[in-house]
Amino acid sequence: MPLQQNIDQDIKSAMLSKDSTRLRGLRAIKAALLVAKTEKGAQEVLTEEAEIRVLQKLAKQRKESADIYQSQNRPDLYQIEQEELLVIEAYLPKQLDKEAITAFIKTVIAQTGASGMKDMGKVMGFVSKELAGKADGKTVSELVKELLG
Repeated sequence: MPLQQNIDQDIKSAMLSKDSTRLRGLRAIKAALLVAKTEKGAQEVLTEEAEIRVLQKLAKQRKESADIYQSQNRPDLYQIEQEELLVIEAYLPKQLDKEAITAFIKTVIAQTGASGMKDMGKVMGFVSKELAGKADGKTVSELVKELLG
């Protein structure tokens, strides 16, 4: 079932169960998907990769906002961002742990024959493409630097 239909059904069930927290997160996802569909040059039907990118963007925004609210001592707003983040993350593919990412990067380094930081772009390009949606880009970048450095 496409993500859009899944979200619509979950919105209905959240409305029926009067789960305002979940409903708020679901509506944010639906709005972001609608915006992505109507952007200039976008296709009428979003691909699964495009949907994942939209969800990752929303999750990243929520994490950054939560960090800001926490640093400004605003636990009320921090809580809202965390609740929405949990709803968004439920629709994202399961993220790989650090060990799995490291093992994958090591195999890519061996396959490409990368020997130092000068080969980071080659390694990052391949790893980013293969782990899209499964690993955070910042984490991947740090691990590649660590393994090549």
